[in-house]
Amino acid sequence: MHMRHATLAVALMTVFGATQAADPATCAAGSALTYPVTAKVAQTDNYHGTTVADPYRWLEDANSAETKGWVDAQNAVTQAYLGQIPQREAIRQRLTKLWNYERYSVPSKEGGRYFYSRNDGLQNQSVLYTMKKLGDTPRMLLDPNTLAADGTVALAGVEVSPDGKLLAYGTAASGSDWNEWKVRDIETGKDLDDHLKWVKFSQTAWTKDGKGFFYSRYDEPEEATKLAGVNYFQKLYFHKIGTPQSADILVYDRPDEKEWGFRAQTTDDGKYLLITATKGTAHKYRVFIKDLTKADSKVLPLVDNFDAAWDFVDNVGSTFYFSTDSKAPRQRIVAIDVNKPDEKNWKEIVAESGDTLSNAHIIGNRLITENLKDARSVVRVHTLEGKLVREIALPGIGSVSGFTGKRGDTETFFSFTSFTTPTTIYRLDMKSGKTSVFRQPKVDFDPNAYETRQQFYTSRDGTKVPMFIVSKKGIKLDGSNPTYLYGYGGFNISMLPGFSPANLAWMEMGGVYVVANLRGGGEYGEAWHNAGTKLQKQNVFDDFIGAAEWLVANKVTSPSKLAIGGGSNGGLLVGAAMTQRPDLFGAAIPMVGVMDMLRFHKFTIGWAWTSDYGSADNADEFKALVKYSPLHNLKPGTQYPATMVTTADHDDRVVPAHSFKFAATAQAAQAGCNPIIIRIDTKAGHGAGKPTAKQIEEVADRWGFLTKALKM
Repeated sequence: MHMRHATLAVALMTVFGATQAADPATCAAGSALTYPVTAKVAQTDNYHGTTVADPYRWLEDANSAETKGWVDAQNAVTQAYLGQIPQREAIRQRLTKLWNYERYSVPSKEGGRYFYSRNDGLQNQSVLYTMKKLGDTPRMLLDPNTLAADGTVALAGVEVSPDGKLLAYGTAASGSDWNEWKVRDIETGKDLDDHLKWVKFSQTAWTKDGKGFFYSRYDEPEEATKLAGVNYFQKLYFHKIGTPQSADILVYDRPDEKEWGFRAQTTDDGKYLLITATKGTAHKYRVFIKDLTKADSKVLPLVDNFDAAWDFVDNVGSTFYFSTDSKAPRQRIVAIDVNKPDEKNWKEIVAESGDTLSNAHIIGNRLITENLKDARSVVRVHTLEGKLVREIALPGIGSVSGFTGKRGDTETFFSFTSFTTPTTIYRLDMKSGKTSVFRQPKVDFDPNAYETRQQFYTSRDGTKVPMFIVSKKGIKLDGSNPTYLYGYGGFNISMLPGFSPANLAWMEMGGVYVVANLRGGGEYGEAWHNAGTKLQKQNVFDDFIGAAEWLVANKVTSPSKLAIGGGSNGGLLVGAAMTQRPDLFGAAIPMVGVMDMLRFHKFTIGWAWTSDYGSADNADEFKALVKYSPLHNLKPGTQYPATMVTTADHDDRVVPAHSFKFAATAQAAQAGCNPIIIRIDTKAGHGAGKPTAKQIEEVADRWGFLTKALKM
């Protein structure tokens, strides 16, 4: 097989020509790679008086024969390189064994039935089950593995009707953000004729009578550009069961606001439709309300500005509970009477505290809050007036999610996970406050052999930043430990402790796994997030570089043994770090990264990220972007770390052109003998719904690449 890849590489290079990354005589035997030559074009753009060259612009056309040929040529080089790494197959086999454990989702309950998903271990996609009582034998309701032989069709969302009779479910093919929705009769297990298309970034919300649901969609795109075309003008519709999509009723749209998106929620009492309007990825929303008890009711504003986050918790009659960062960067809970919505009438229920409020729920007439204390979960129960009732004891440093249910329920379920604890599902009795294990997986490893510690370090501007360091117990601090530093730092997303068979395999190999909680994330609320956005985005890279410097200074590792990784916005992070400090890292793995910071807003949903990044259309923001844009900061004649760029052909979130252009530019710029390869997955997207088999192959390639790059 390896010979076949090598032969294919030679054949494709005959088409593209070839160039040496380094003189073989100056490199160790066999370490100099020959890359396909990537043709350059005379493309330049003028940004506010600054001319910027973009010689690989042609790679933005993913459908052209030239781009497809380039992808084949690059993949041939990559597979030939990975194929000669002796440890890769053993790593893949160990990953397969570690991955082979039962995984469960948090159960939810509708219409007297429980619903949850289960993966028996190596199934490509998790299977949805239902049961009437907790002790019953579960009945399979939907197996996504039957939707595509290779597991590349995934569930993208499920919503059960309030009477428990119908299941609306979305599917995504090959990792695309485009979803199709269908409806299944839960009793018979058969699909109805309902079929909705061109749904993207949508929630579904059933009416109380189960006769239909609200959802968001875009107009049908051009076939040729559906994976790259810009997404504007989302619309909110109502779909009545048993009717074609063409008959769906437009409930709300804003033809005057192309960037607005809409999320629909219906209240459990069936009386109200809540529409949350978003603009880009900023956690700043407008909230509209419609009275569903009146056929001709209008959509009315409840919070009519984009000043803060407003996350609906629940309602008690006309009193609506929201979690918000309005006048509270770490969030608080307020109650708004929809009949008297003026701010002077708002009532604070749970005040802002030193912990960041991340989620809230009303179950059993109690208010449950999920909080973050230095990036680890703390769960508290309050009365509906906000008085603290109890704190829920958790098994250790980890993170929780779930707490599904309704105001009248006497039970709820949640998950707990940590770096060394596989995701365990607990049942919480709302009357007694007692928790009990509902499902606990068994994984082939000894959790007591590993330790997690939290370390605070000082970033460049003096800010204290936390990171989690996980490894086998008793490692020697002599600078010799292979270390994988992971980060994200954006979009108010928090990096929390969580179990991963991939990371466990890395630690079994003697590696140290580190997660840095960078600015730009949500760990410490909106102020922490804002400190890593737009003109302050460099703080994120400084925080990441600061983590690396601490690990080296304290002899956890050394530059030649230190790898960095991250995906999406984290891919941008890795690209910026390796171009700013190529001397600090032995290897870099930027995954599905945003690499061209001058053109990201011109594809699919990229425009929405300007709330975090800014835009090259703005002169001041252009100056900041061009200073750190990974693509534009690769300098010819520089020795960069061993790098494996990863992307996928169906990524319509961060289009693969980002990675294509970055890899081509890096290969041309590389001065040393370190490889610069690009792994381009097929029938895969940005990551959501990726089949288990593809995940295992990708991680085996990642760790295999690092065994060679870090000389493990």
